[in-house]
Amino acid sequence: MDKRWAALSTLLLALSLLGGCRVENRETRLDPPLAEALDHIALMPNGIGGTPPEIYTIMGKPYRTSSFHLSQGKRLYEWFGCQACHGDGQGGNAPSLIDGWWNYGPDLTSIYASIRDGRPGGMPAFRNRLTNEQIWQLAGYVQVMGAYSPPSAAPGRSDRPQTRPAENRAPAASAPLR
Repeated sequence: MDKRWAALSTLLLALSLLGGCRVENRETRLDPPLAEALDHIALMPNGIGGTPPEIYTIMGKPYRTSSFHLSQGKRLYEWFGCQACHGDGQGGNAPSLIDGWWNYGPDLTSIYASIRDGRPGGMPAFRNRLTNEQIWQLAGYVQVMGAYSPPSAAPGRSDRPQTRPAENRAPAASAPLR
């Protein structure tokens, strides 16, 4: 009889603990109609007056102010080797990203359109290599690199693995010799 009460009380305790747990809600995918609409309105190589379609502004999100999105954009910038052409934003054989001069506009939607659909003269289209969410993250990071970004928008941390011990770690206590 005692085993039954112990099992029942354990089960009731587990159920009451699980009742207090919540799952964090995250938006992980774009609304399919918006993503499908983007495929139908790909920009022409030169754009129409440099202005992206309105669907881009509908999808715009605050990627400049989220440290997570900025660090993901930085990771993508390094992963795809953007610095090979843009030279860490200072320009190489492609336009500089930090001098304040933008060929197609400094706003986030124009940068998104340039990354997604490419531009003439060497900028490849990344629509088949990145998800729309990743393109927004990369566009947010590229915009933060530029002269139009507020100083508070810089990513606060690096996602690279640390290869040295923490600087604030206490020194190891010396063990007595035996």
